[in-house]
Amino acid sequence: MPIQNTRLSKFKFTTLEDLKDETLGTVGTVKRDAYEAELSKELIALTIKQLRKEQNLTQEELGLKVGVKKAQISRLEKSAGNVTIDTLTKIFAALHANAKLRITFNDTELVLS
Repeated sequence: MPIQNTRLSKFKFTTLEDLKDETLGTVGTVKRDAYEAELSKELIALTIKQLRKEQNLTQEELGLKVGVKKAQISRLEKSAGNVTIDTLTKIFAALHANAKLRITFNDTELVLS
């Protein structure tokens, strides 16, 4: 759809995907894949923090439910450390949230709940 406002028509508009392609490379390149992986970690961390706060749990209380120390919950919420799938599963279970891991390779897809 063409831009009708002549003041706006002077500007070049681009999509977020095009901008990411230009600055990070296309999907499948090392730099782009690293960016997408980091973004995924950030989203998981923010989700855990939000769910914990919605349930009025402290980091220490969540850690006790999961069997880890408060420091590990803190690092996880800051996306500053590594975590096992087992720990993530326990955290989401303690927060009464369903989490799924989807693995795709070629034409095969595996979803773990």
